[in-house]
Amino acid sequence: MKTKNKMGLLSIILLGVNAIIGSGIFLLPNKAYSLVGTSSLFVFLFDAVLVITIALCFAEAAGLFKENGGPYVYAKEAFGDFVGFEVGFIKWIISMIAWATMANGFATALGQIFPALNHRPAQVAVMTVIIVGLSVINLLGVKWSKVVNNFATIGKLIPLIIFIIAGVFFIKGENFHPVVSPKLSSTSFGAAALLIFYAFTGFESIAVAAEDMDNPQKKLPRAILLVMTIVSIFYILIQVVSIGVLGSHLAAATTPVQAAMTEFMGNGGLIIVAAGELISIGGINIASSFITPRSAVALADDGLLPQFMKKRAQNNAPVWAIIITGLITLPIALSGSFTTLAAISVVSRFAQYLPTCLSILIFRKTKKDVDRPFKIPFGPVIPIIAILVSLWLLSKATLQNLIWGFGGLIIAVPFYFIMRKLNTRKTR
Repeated sequence: MKTKNKMGLLSIILLGVNAIIGSGIFLLPNKAYSLVGTSSLFVFLFDAVLVITIALCFAEAAGLFKENGGPYVYAKEAFGDFVGFEVGFIKWIISMIAWATMANGFATALGQIFPALNHRPAQVAVMTVIIVGLSVINLLGVKWSKVVNNFATIGKLIPLIIFIIAGVFFIKGENFHPVVSPKLSSTSFGAAALLIFYAFTGFESIAVAAEDMDNPQKKLPRAILLVMTIVSIFYILIQVVSIGVLGSHLAAATTPVQAAMTEFMGNGGLIIVAAGELISIGGINIASSFITPRSAVALADDGLLPQFMKKRAQNNAPVWAIIITGLITLPIALSGSFTTLAAISVVSRFAQYLPTCLSILIFRKTKKDVDRPFKIPFGPVIPIIAILVSLWLLSKATLQNLIWGFGGLIIAVPFYFIMRKLNTRKTR
């Protein structure tokens, strides 16, 4: 296959940034502030460190494999087919839910900006156009998906860069006092950390499409680390500006970034951020439409989904995986349960994160002689920290979110045994 049909390092980085930065950073700074006040800066820093430790595990694991699948491949290799299937299946399901949530969110945001579209029939039409349209673009191949993704990522970053650079000059130092908020406690910090963690999720997706990348074993580890560093810096600076400009008013702001930008740039700032929010949510839709079908391909490659799911066209597009993913995602989006789906996706991500972190400890023994483009320093310390802190964060989730978030693991069980039985018959 020609390299020009593959994604280079820059495109991989932009795909990762696009998969992470979305509605979360536009809507969550106020909620974090309302929970822990100015200490929300520590929450962002905490989440950034946690996500980077998890990303380091993904970076080392990514350097050992070149096939599609990401967390699924790592779990299967470390713990066997059953655990791998559980991780891969939940990854595919949650990716579809996340895409449906973002399609729903885009229709909602568009309706707020253009009141003529703020009714159900129009929102249904918008969601249908998004999911069907992006599926068609994907069918055209990696080249077109790469172009659209790169454009959307750059488009969403420009308003945030303007917000940070311009907002720095309007920061009021007194808004950061007290630095340690009276609201701060283990419970409030944990609740805020779990909430803000949503804004950091998505980085794991870039490893799923490894086969569509040029030299993934070398470039994926670098891309993952660069992506998380870029996103963490962006998020912390956005929270600094939001607190510095709005102070205690941040807690009451429905759309905090818009409110802060309007404060120092007037209606022009409001328009810029509104456009940025649409581009941002639209960008995640684009990234999701590209990444999600590749999760199904990885399962089909190993006989854990029907074989036709891995069939590719001459332009390397996984045709049936794209079509079926779109057909399942559309009704989920039309269900209209934006808030519920978003809450579920946060908890369920750890079904991918924890096995990947654990797999590093296994690979250090089973693949100790394999060359690694990247190896986490300090032995097993960082993976162990990532595992323990993730478990602590999960302990702060509600029982309802835990049940919904991990319920997909139970649903996946019969599918595994059905496919295993079918594959056994074929080999007889």
